[in-house]
Amino acid sequence: MNNALDELLQQPGIWRGGMPQSEVGRHYIATGYDDLDHALPGGGWPSGTLTEILHDHSGIGELRLLMPALAQLSRQGRWVAMIAPPYIPYAPALAAQGVDLSRLLLIHPKADKDSLWALEQALRAGTCGAVLAWPQGIDERALRRLQLAAETGKSWGILFRSRAEAAQTSTAALRLELDPSDKGIDIRFLKCRGALAQQEVSLDLERRLPAAEAPAPRGGLSLHARSQRVRGLSQLDLPLPPGSVGGQRPTEPPRPNR
Repeated sequence: MNNALDELLQQPGIWRGGMPQSEVGRHYIATGYDDLDHALPGGGWPSGTLTEILHDHSGIGELRLLMPALAQLSRQGRWVAMIAPPYIPYAPALAAQGVDLSRLLLIHPKADKDSLWALEQALRAGTCGAVLAWPQGIDERALRRLQLAAETGKSWGILFRSRAEAAQTSTAALRLELDPSDKGIDIRFLKCRGALAQQEVSLDLERRLPAAEAPAPRGGLSLHARSQRVRGLSQLDLPLPPGSVGGQRPTEPPRPNR
């Protein structure tokens, strides 16, 4: 019996609390912040799984926190998908943070149920380095499906959720709770696969490892750099990459086919 149990625990898909990152069998993406990399067991964001970011208000730095990693993934030629963002992302700020806009995919499904379907498909496809979503009223069963999809596609799924949902059971490998601070944000780890070096981290979002080719604009980066909501609007007006035909603006972002 003990031998059978030992063999089972050696499987890469099995995780035990306090297990060192070298045994987890996952890949990690550098966060771009030394203090955060040091706190996380793998030295970065865990890919092939879900990360939940819980906060009360938009624009406190929740997107800026992810920029070094998203820039890195986009420059590696992987897609960064945003599923039904609540506000229009501000393209110049994304570009200033080093994100390759030609690898940014925006998906605006017509209904909440379609958003969940698109999120699962994007995670499962295997072409997206990161998939960002703002799901509403998601249940444990749906979270389990998303976690399996992220593992299948080896994608990093990021879910932005309300702090009120912190008490809900979640299959996410990493759950963070954010609070704004004078210089940046305070991060509290609610859940993490592996042993954390510390339970809380305070970050100055202006102090990060060099990643972007251009300096960040003053005022930080947020999804609501413009006051208009996405609902009712067709797309983000993105500048075309060099060599685009005719200099025309991009058409509506492609939607997955059922």
